[in-house]
Amino acid sequence: MTATTQEAIRYEKDAGGVVTLTIDMPGQSANTMNTVFRDAYRDVVERIAADIDGVSGVIVTSAKRTFFAGGDLNSLLAVGPEEKEALFQRSMAMKAVLRRLETLGKPVVAAINGAALGGGFELCLACHARFALDDPKLMVGLPESGLGLLPGGGGVVRLVRLLGLEAAMPLLIDGTQLAPARALELKLIDGLAADTDALLRLARDWIAANPAPTQPWDRKGWRLPGATASAPASLVFLRTAPVLLMKKTRGRYPAPLAIMSAAVEGAVVDFDNAMRIESRHFVGLATGGVAKNLITTFFFQMNEIKAGRGRPEGVPVAAFDRIGMLGAGMMGAGIAQVSAARGITTVLKDASAEQAAKGKERVRANLDKRVAKGAMSEARRDALLAKIVPTGDAADLDGSQLIIEAVFENRALKAEVTREAEPRLADGGIFASNTSTLPISGLADASVRPENFIGLHFFSPVDRMPLVEVIKGRRTSPETLARALDYVQQIGKTPIVVNDSRGFFTSRVFGTFTKEGAAMLAEGVPAALIENVAMGVGMPVGPLAVMDETSMALTLSVKKQTEADLAAEGRPFPSHPGWAVIERMAGELKRPGRAGGGGFYDYPADGPKRLWAGLAAEFGREGVDLPLEDLQDRILYIQSIESIRTMEEGVIEHARDANIGSVLGIGFPRWTGGTLQFVNMIGARRFAERAAQLAERYGARFAPPTLLLDKAERNERFA
Repeated sequence: MTATTQEAIRYEKDAGGVVTLTIDMPGQSANTMNTVFRDAYRDVVERIAADIDGVSGVIVTSAKRTFFAGGDLNSLLAVGPEEKEALFQRSMAMKAVLRRLETLGKPVVAAINGAALGGGFELCLACHARFALDDPKLMVGLPESGLGLLPGGGGVVRLVRLLGLEAAMPLLIDGTQLAPARALELKLIDGLAADTDALLRLARDWIAANPAPTQPWDRKGWRLPGATASAPASLVFLRTAPVLLMKKTRGRYPAPLAIMSAAVEGAVVDFDNAMRIESRHFVGLATGGVAKNLITTFFFQMNEIKAGRGRPEGVPVAAFDRIGMLGAGMMGAGIAQVSAARGITTVLKDASAEQAAKGKERVRANLDKRVAKGAMSEARRDALLAKIVPTGDAADLDGSQLIIEAVFENRALKAEVTREAEPRLADGGIFASNTSTLPISGLADASVRPENFIGLHFFSPVDRMPLVEVIKGRRTSPETLARALDYVQQIGKTPIVVNDSRGFFTSRVFGTFTKEGAAMLAEGVPAALIENVAMGVGMPVGPLAVMDETSMALTLSVKKQTEADLAAEGRPFPSHPGWAVIERMAGELKRPGRAGGGGFYDYPADGPKRLWAGLAAEFGREGVDLPLEDLQDRILYIQSIESIRTMEEGVIEHARDANIGSVLGIGFPRWTGGTLQFVNMIGARRFAERAAQLAERYGARFAPPTLLLDKAERNERFA
């Protein structure tokens, strides 16, 4: 055993022959299943086997705050399709080590003193018993599906054999993380302990009471839970589960299907062959594009944002306990709710005390729904509401560390409320505008301290949408940016940082999606096909439905303001074939959207919405038969192309902000990893070639931006 592997796992044997293996990976904040660990675990198992007569049992625990964090995702990102065989052999070798310890004939117990997720919980499942600290923050489970993977260390095989197919499947496919009490109910762990000493006592007592245990599936006569005489689960489950899964994933996420396949196939063969089946499916996922997209964006890039990458250095972290909120409408009330939920006193101001009170009542109604569902206690609701102070008097804003305006998208009105409220800020306080389109630098002209002015673009509904777009104006100081990021993270939201421009990042990119849907309609593509193509590639709703919800009249109002602004700057408004459809719907046809009584859809009082029957007569054409692949690519490519333009213009500085912002803010399909990771997956050169092809067929808006062509020439990725 090398010095490195000795450091990775401490081996201690007491006078009674109980060996304690304490995992403590050197140079890491968390234990991960990398080469050092695999070598170390193999070595300690060999040592136990060599001294088997002197060993009475084994306890596996951790020296770190987490028990075990799972696989080494850096190494998985680096594995390409040409390395499938090597990855398969590596997976099987680790499984062989776990299996050997499991079958040595001595009791092996996991003493789970911190989170055990993914490979960490697989390590625990390979033990004969599992005990955990009774800490609701400690989580166990197999969440690999969220990163496009499946448990590759025996997790699928063992969990199915412990619970049966039907019970195990949702835990595996949904990647459910369980608190210890729930894991105990499911019999995935055997007991809870109040502290570490009690945890180790439970482990030792179990070893003493079970000197020669075997896993259930190794016992003679064992039968898979829930199996019938002719199948590994009920035929109803086996027939319907794949159908429901495809409906849920639309075939865009290979991990859930691979998990189901590995589980069902493995359930009808012996343990060793089930392990091989699991590894084959694991390798297919790990070397595929979707897993790499999800790992890149939702592990590495998301962790960068959580760790404060993009926050100016050297600025002390701010904590907010009093803010002001201007505008008690849907957005203002939503921001007040999420702020109060984190203990921040929020002064909710509107033109009158009555209007402000209506905003607070809107919050109450929202919280009452949660109370009715049992998701919140009445005491918690009342405590949250007590933090919201409605008012019509600007003087009540005095001492606010942050004031956010969320009034109507009118430049003059925003300037008026800024001038009224800004003097009420505490020393060093900052002012923010919640706007989705108006440039922050222009709005800051109304401020006497433009260096303390910033944009905070929330998304509706605020209590459910996780993203906040933080917009730096030309004069916004680094200190103001740092404080704004601190506030966003304090209220539990995910921030992305963008530079000022018309529409910023999310509104610009999302606008290309909706207008592309309108352009397709203008070309004679049936409305139902447009909506289904968009949802088929992974958008949460179709572009026509989105335009109805956001109101085409409001969209045209923003367009009119933008045309005027650009004209004043001596610049033309960019043309787009989708505008003619929007203008006709809202104007000539008097169908501006849902709030106006109907748009692309009808909204009957006695049933669900349905596409307006008049669309075919108004926009339909005979003989239109565009390739399905073109329609799908147009939905995705146009948004990625606009994202590239925002990076080219300096609106976005890092791919992480585009990727996280596009998925969390506008619903770009998660399987892509975001708009720029989608380009990386395809490859800049192939993406540019396809974009040029779409431009030739459908218009110059698809023309590859210069930055894309440069990346393609150098074979570079967006980072």
